Amino acid sequence: MSGAFVPYGGYWSSPFARWQGSLAHLHSLAFGAWLARRSLAALDVDTTLIDAGVLGTTVPQRGAFYGLPWVAAMAGLPGLAGPTVSQACATAARCVALAAQEVATGASACSLVLTADRVSNGPQLYYPDPRGPGGTGEHESWVTGNFERDPWTSQPMLRTAENVAARFGIGMAQQHELALHRYAQYADALADDSAFHRRFMALPFDVPDARFTRTLSTLHGDEGIHPTTREGLSRLKPVLPDGTVSYGAQTHPADGSAGLLVATRERARQLSRQPEVQVEILATAQARTDAAQMPYAPVPAARQAMARAGLDFTALQAVTTHNPFVVNDIVLAHETGLDAFTMNRFGCSLVWGHPQAPTGLRAVIELIETLEIRGGGVGLFTGCAAGDSAMAVVLRVDDARP
Repeated sequence: MSGAFVPYGGYWSSPFARWQGSLAHLHSLAFGAWLARRSLAALDVDTTLIDAGVLGTTVPQRGAFYGLPWVAAMAGLPGLAGPTVSQACATAARCVALAAQEVATGASACSLVLTADRVSNGPQLYYPDPRGPGGTGEHESWVTGNFERDPWTSQPMLRTAENVAARFGIGMAQQHELALHRYAQYADALADDSAFHRRFMALPFDVPDARFTRTLSTLHGDEGIHPTTREGLSRLKPVLPDGTVSYGAQTHPADGSAGLLVATRERARQLSRQPEVQVEILATAQARTDAAQMPYAPVPAARQAMARAGLDFTALQAVTTHNPFVVNDIVLAHETGLDAFTMNRFGCSLVWGHPQAPTGLRAVIELIETLEIRGGGVGLFTGCAAGDSAMAVVLRVDDARP
């Protein structure tokens, strides 16, 4: 993937809000466009230098048929075209991969990756069936129905976590220990008035009304994160009667948006907040594991990405993950030799929630910033997705500042 770079600082994220929270009233694509326009202006990006785009979204909104061209026009980029991608929780990584391929092959000098989803108030879809009794069709609850059942395996996502926990002998106590550590890591991101989050998030964050004409409320960070203590976790029971996974060891649905630029080396340097910091995308990969084993899928995806980058896991200085279940990180560490307690230095989706498409992009952004803080290095993002699949991204940050 040599030849694709991220301008340092050329990315952004909204705070994430637990579903039915402060962002639940916003059309996710209009919100993503609104945030992109404001963020690009704040970064002083010459938008005429952006020549391609890719939109990632998984929960349909009115008008989504028009995809990236519509969203780009709302964002102030009316000449931009490109695909709209939906790959469940791997959507962001797929968008990064597509943008990197466009740049690496010379088709684009600078591509916009925009991800936006609102899990709140998911659409209720009706599929007409002329052959049904009286012409009656079928109804689907897009969000909750698909969380509860994989149409291929008939298994809920939670059962996939229990299957992997049983396969590797991962009990509730082990899950809670790592979950507690993840919340402590997230607390580090809140230190010094959320200094880490302010690297890529405008705080305080003014939440607009549905027409984007006035401010309804103000967020000072992610919304809806419950205080988590050892004592509190010890009182939880498994969600499934025969299981090990509690609500404290899994993520929650959320709403939000995130964006990122991918460019050639020269264009990235031109658009970078600090040109002496170089961020190169080294490799991407995807994998699919055995049926109903979703939390294991990041392992083969990570192995493929590292192999494509020509690197061993010992070369990594930072790892971020999309971990809807803490089981994911325990298995990834077990199978790769990584330390589960050093992953996700400033928290992860287990804590700040899961608005589908933006989830992985925020994790990639946090990976870049984690590496920059330590003075550079190689980092890995990997995360699972519906259909027992996963994607991974390997990147390198070189910091030439004295």
